[in-house]
Formats: sequence, C-alpha cells, structure tokens
Amino acid sequence: MARLKVTQTKSAIGGKQNQRDTLRTLGLKRIGDTAVKEDRPEVRGMVATVAHLVAVEEVD
Repeated sequence: MARLKVTQTKSAIGGKQNQRDTLRTLGLKRIGDTAVKEDRPEVRGMVATVAHLVAVEEVD
C-alpha cells in the first residue's frame, strides 16, 4: 500500500482549533516536522483539512 509523507510547512498559530488538532493527530508539532502515514481515506481527509499548512509526497 502506498504511503504519504506529510511535512508541515507553515505555522498553525492563528488557525482554527480543528486544524491545530488535525496537525497534532498527524504527528506534526512544528514547522519542518515530517510524518509518514498510510494512504487511507481518513488520512487523506486530515491532509485536506490542513492542505494550506502542509506539503504532501507519495512514497513507497
């Protein structure tokens, strides 16, 4: 199964609480943090919620 490499590129300061919670759920705490997650619909939904704060790559 494919995996997604999610990297936080912008700060969550000033963002909505659900966006901050989503970043934390993805395992991202600060700018530059990277998390590798399974490519699942749940993860895609979380990434869509914070798309303006993260960069996403597909990895094998």
